[in-house]
Amino acid sequence: MTKLAVLRETAAGETRVSATPETVKKFIALGATVAVEAGAGAGASIADADYAAAGATVGKAAEVLKGADIVLGVQGPDPKALKGVATGAWIVAGLDPFGQRTRVDAYAAAGVEALAMEFMPRITRAQSMDILSSQSNLSGYKAVIEAASAYGRAFPMMMTAAGTVSAARAFIMGVGVAGLQAIATARRLGAQVSATDVRSATKEQIESLGAKAIFVEAVKGIEGEGAGGYATEMSDEYKAAQAELVSAHIAKQDIVITTALIPGRAAPRLITDAQIATMKPGSVIFDLAVAQGGNVEGSKPDEVVVKHGVKIIGYSNTPAHLAADASALFARNLYNFLSAFWDKEAGKPVLPDDDEITASIRLTQGGKVVHERLLGD
Repeated sequence: MTKLAVLRETAAGETRVSATPETVKKFIALGATVAVEAGAGAGASIADADYAAAGATVGKAAEVLKGADIVLGVQGPDPKALKGVATGAWIVAGLDPFGQRTRVDAYAAAGVEALAMEFMPRITRAQSMDILSSQSNLSGYKAVIEAASAYGRAFPMMMTAAGTVSAARAFIMGVGVAGLQAIATARRLGAQVSATDVRSATKEQIESLGAKAIFVEAVKGIEGEGAGGYATEMSDEYKAAQAELVSAHIAKQDIVITTALIPGRAAPRLITDAQIATMKPGSVIFDLAVAQGGNVEGSKPDEVVVKHGVKIIGYSNTPAHLAADASALFARNLYNFLSAFWDKEAGKPVLPDDDEITASIRLTQGGKVVHERLLGD
């Protein structure tokens, strides 16, 4: 019988958990056993008793890991802490393969099979397994809520006997999952919303949400669409045209949310100090990419930076600020992945070597690093 281990996250500021009582029940229904480290769900307001009621055993880390075939995590566990797991055990988590390459090598040396959930391909059958999408959706929402809280004025237009309050102007830079949710949230709060992206295909999405699309029109032949639906690095010509357009637009904004990330690369710089200086005092910028170097010059993780009277904020782990919902979605992503490959006869999930998902997420196997994107490092 396959044993799943759910560990308490140890990374600073990490409040999420990789399984919930809901997914524990589902795994047990598949025929697995589930062991949860005591206190694993505390940050997400899930008590040990809730896991026990769902059918899991709750205990110390060593007991949880003993004989475990699959270790679930939000972030990758310390390889040194994996003593006692079954030979060839799977690690299924967000593993940050580029930022934590040494840890990936340690997983290989330990003989475990590391599966990086953030490498899940953006194909139709993998949508329900995509941790980046589920967590980015919440991040886009949270960015707007935090910006609204830091902004010293109201978002919607208000007509009162004492006069009219003008609607806030919100500008979303980067229209992936997080950006689209940020547009929708800012619109619901009553702001006048505009947005931009390097991918021309997003223009229709922006307008469908009732926001104004701000796009570079003069530069031809640049779509910005990379492999798997992600944005790619732009040409110098496009960057110059975009900077000019954004500079004129950003000076009129009250709220700016930046969301641009390129997988495996430092976050692209979208807003310079000179552009910040053109904004009105009291304006707010939320940098969702601050943990990867930041889209905004001068932004710092988990700090409020004030430049030219503008507040610049951003969290190193935005989904962790919505721990209960983020955990519920993350846990379902992991369940959807494992259940899709569950072999009833074998009583465990089986990953075909020739499957696109397998090739995309498998980092280590048989004591070696096997992922093509890491072999050149």
